[in-house]
Amino acid sequence: MKTYKFSWDLLGVEDGRPNLGTQVDLELYRLMHFTLRDVLEDKFGRTVTDEVLFAAGKLAGTEFYTHYIEPVAGLDEFINKTQQVLKEKKIGILKIEEDLLEQGKVLLTIDEDLDCSGLPETDYETCIYDEGFISALFEQFTEKKWRAKEIDCWCTGARTCRFIVKETE
Repeated sequence: MKTYKFSWDLLGVEDGRPNLGTQVDLELYRLMHFTLRDVLEDKFGRTVTDEVLFAAGKLAGTEFYTHYIEPVAGLDEFINKTQQVLKEKKIGILKIEEDLLEQGKVLLTIDEDLDCSGLPETDYETCIYDEGFISALFEQFTEKKWRAKEIDCWCTGARTCRFIVKETE
């Protein structure tokens, strides 16, 4: 039996912080995210860490879709509602650059991304969790398998996070 099987009850946002509310400083969110990543990489290596973060993002995206996005009637409503909620929740600003959903492909950007906007430049993309999150959003909407891959990142000098999202089956 899993000790921490995900449920919305674990978030405790309904009445757990009556004075402090639901907002937290971005710096502290990143402190949790990157220290967790550091420990995971030390124990399991980068490949396994990326797999774990992708899977966690996918679970989060699935739950996020169920809790905040559905029901939606079509593609326009899915995109509009997702853009609205991502901005309201201060996750990022979603823009669709190329919509070829019928052909199994979407190119999108997320400006002011929660995970990396403002970080120093590196020679690698950092938004593995986001890849899983975005993959799950498209999977939940279309009921097909999708895979998001970051192709540009703030950390590689792009100043936005760009993802290619492709149907895989």
